[in-house]
Amino acid sequence: MINKFINQAAILILTGAMATSALAAEVVTVGGKFFTEQFILSEMTTQLLKAQDIPVEQKTGMGSSLVRKAQENGEIDLYWEYTGTALVVYNKVTEPLSPEETYNRVKALDAEKGLVWLKASNANNTFALAVRKQDEADNGLHTLSDLAHAYRDKKELTLAGTAEFIGRADGIKSLQKAYDFRVPRSQLKSMDSGLTYNALKDGLVDIALVFATDGRIAAFDFEILKDDKQFFPNYAIVPVIRKEVLEQYPALETALNELSAKLDDATMQSLNASVDIDKKSVQTVAAEFLKANNLL
Repeated sequence: MINKFINQAAILILTGAMATSALAAEVVTVGGKFFTEQFILSEMTTQLLKAQDIPVEQKTGMGSSLVRKAQENGEIDLYWEYTGTALVVYNKVTEPLSPEETYNRVKALDAEKGLVWLKASNANNTFALAVRKQDEADNGLHTLSDLAHAYRDKKELTLAGTAEFIGRADGIKSLQKAYDFRVPRSQLKSMDSGLTYNALKDGLVDIALVFATDGRIAAFDFEILKDDKQFFPNYAIVPVIRKEVLEQYPALETALNELSAKLDDATMQSLNASVDIDKKSVQTVAAEFLKANNLL
């Protein structure tokens, strides 16, 4: 009888150990959107996880709404989100908020959905509209109010933006309302985010949607039109992780917060330029940055 009890206890211990081992080996899925900055952030996150012997896989190249929905459904565990996007697009908050208020609001709202916002970086990848510097003086465009005035005066200026920007609540429709202007349909060109930069550089359009941390702004000698009415919300870049995954791998909080603390506008512009201008691989850029900052 004693031997039987010992055998049963051993089986229970072994089963428990196997279950614990299986739990510890659960794969963390790192997501990302479909542009350079997101590829870099996803890759740096993946390399950090691998360095901690955490099994990981990537699912990048997704649209904003898709990656967010995937995280809420548990298909994506971790990715870097933008406070302004979460505030306006996902949580439908349209009141003007300061950067700190924006972060605190989305952190609280998403906590109800089981999503944890870790520490915000100092990188603010806000939407912006840019022109070529050599054209700025000729067009008289220095601010978004100047742009609005030009459209009200029926100037023919072609504007390139992404399909998301043209359709989103925090995109061109709301911008036109805030600044009281309208871009004629014939002068509004929808294209992938990467193509807007080249279209502006090559003179195919007069104004282009850019992102403030993109390395091509300086490389292509663009000038960002000042958002003088402060229409665009803050788009701080923040790692967001599902609560149950963070509870399983609590060391991720320190690792990701340390990485977040290293990121600002200039750093992200440099990293993005390394890929888009210098043509380095995303994997190389990510590894070099992590090693240079003693994160690997």
